[in-house]
Amino acid sequence: MIFVTVGTSSWDFMRLIKEMDRIAVEIDEEVIMQISHIEYEPKNAKYFRFTSNEEIEELYKNARVVVSHAGVGCIIAALKYNKPNIVVPRREEYGEHFDDHQVQIAKKIKNNPNIYVVYDVKELKETIAHIKPFLNEGISTNRANLIKHLRDYLARLDKNNKIITKTR
Repeated sequence: MIFVTVGTSSWDFMRLIKEMDRIAVEIDEEVIMQISHIEYEPKNAKYFRFTSNEEIEELYKNARVVVSHAGVGCIIAALKYNKPNIVVPRREEYGEHFDDHQVQIAKKIKNNPNIYVVYDVKELKETIAHIKPFLNEGISTNRANLIKHLRDYLARLDKNNKIITKTR
């Protein structure tokens, strides 16, 4: 599941929501969006405006990928749950915020291996596709699950590092 969140700000971020709604039908993932005060209502993805902190935490926990604005709270939540986070900063030039502080935040965090910064929403689908092969292998980005999968894999290796397969 891809969880998209724009936080609770009253600033518009229709650019992100419309693009995620457009590509929701083209990707093989459920998309759930938290859209806040945005007037546009997605047609191809599940959405809600606001919910409890507990439900937001569950969405972060269950997401395979988080797509968010460059709000510090959203970024920290994705990192807390060790989720790949596609960060799309709000831009002053589009009337999405009063200045470009989110662009500055994105530039500071872009080297984190779990963060993918996207400035042009037309790059979202390609960025999701870049992350997706890891998701299709059934390996969760959750650290505990990744460790479990690695242990299971290593347990199936013999002395020559060949996978032991069970025969019937």
